Amino acid sequence: MATVEARILRGFRDYLPDVMLPRQRMLDRVASVFESFGFAPLSTPALEYADILLGKYGDEGDKLLYRFFDNGERDIALRYDLTVPLARVVGMNRDLVKPFKRYHIAPVWRAETPGRGRFREFTQCDVDIVGSESLMADAECLAVGAAVLRALGVERFELRVNNRKLLTGLLERVSVSGAAALGVLRTVDKLPKIGEDKTRELLQSENKLDAAACDAIFAFLKLAPDELASFFADSEIGRKGAAELAELLALAESLGIRDRVAVDLSIARGLDYYTGTIYETFLLDLESIGSVMSGGRYDDMIGMFGGESIPSVGISLGVDRLFFGLQELGLVTPQVSPTQVLVTVFDENTRKHAYDIATQLRAAGVRTEVFLGTGKLKKQFQYADRKQIPTAIVAGPDELARGEVTVKDLKTGTQQTVTIDGLVAALARG
Repeated sequence: MATVEARILRGFRDYLPDVMLPRQRMLDRVASVFESFGFAPLSTPALEYADILLGKYGDEGDKLLYRFFDNGERDIALRYDLTVPLARVVGMNRDLVKPFKRYHIAPVWRAETPGRGRFREFTQCDVDIVGSESLMADAECLAVGAAVLRALGVERFELRVNNRKLLTGLLERVSVSGAAALGVLRTVDKLPKIGEDKTRELLQSENKLDAAACDAIFAFLKLAPDELASFFADSEIGRKGAAELAELLALAESLGIRDRVAVDLSIARGLDYYTGTIYETFLLDLESIGSVMSGGRYDDMIGMFGGESIPSVGISLGVDRLFFGLQELGLVTPQVSPTQVLVTVFDENTRKHAYDIATQLRAAGVRTEVFLGTGKLKKQFQYADRKQIPTAIVAGPDELARGEVTVKDLKTGTQQTVTIDGLVAALARG
């Protein structure tokens, strides 16, 4: 067989156990929070017909699709996000009980230029509520986001909100529409990163706005929430956005998260499909890494699959970015192996007893590994040490004859002799 160089595609990566274990623990905790709010899991295929995805993310998004013809000459693409597949599922299953509340944790693919923190394959983690036009659904997504961060041990965070109706009213005021409007929104969305001077420069050079239009945009961005209604006195959609934002803030107060919610009128969210509430979430001690959760309301997308408009809202957690943030904040416990206990194998005659002991421990919920082989205990202890397994069980002929085993703490080197029947209780006591 020919030798093949071991290599990986640029923009993709492997996750070894020392990363996967704490990462999976994080996602398990996140899923538990989602289910505590009544969200149920959903899974969809990695591949979709290309026309399902095309036209949902704007021209730039379409260019980033991994799109190809398969062996059956079908035009297909890897999913770009988890929201459009959800819309397709709802379009195919019109009898779903609504509001339909689902969460989905899965990889997505975007053929963008790799860079620091940017990969072509990454995991998204979404919750969405389909079939409710009430702003209670928008507020619940904020509450879920806050609950996730608290469950992960994060205390200093901020959920920053805006409303696309306000931005639509603003664009009407400066006479910008169509594709040009999306360009302006994407530029405005960069404000927190590049500052006012650079944003103004881009609005004039790239978006071709005059000084008066730029002045109107920055006047809007500096408004307090209670000033928005008067600013949009001549704009019906702007007034509606102001009213929705005020109601959302009141609901956040009722949910006990108002102190975690801030209005940021520069948030635009670049995707085409948002229609109302939009939000992004920042770790206040690590704002430089960007938003770790974002989303909003998209009432028109699901209507693309069947013609019926169904109101929807959701929030997406940036798994890799949040995991990095937790590591930086010291909230991730490094872990090389899931194993809690290694049962050593003294010799071939005691191997069956080692298996029996491991079965007993696993039945009690103790993650247990049996050493694969026999030989010197020193070698077996070294194996456990390298995998950071904290406890070893020694069951030699003399101990087994007395119905006992030795429990060795591999961190401290201390050990105790306990009965086999009392082993589970001894491990629980530590």
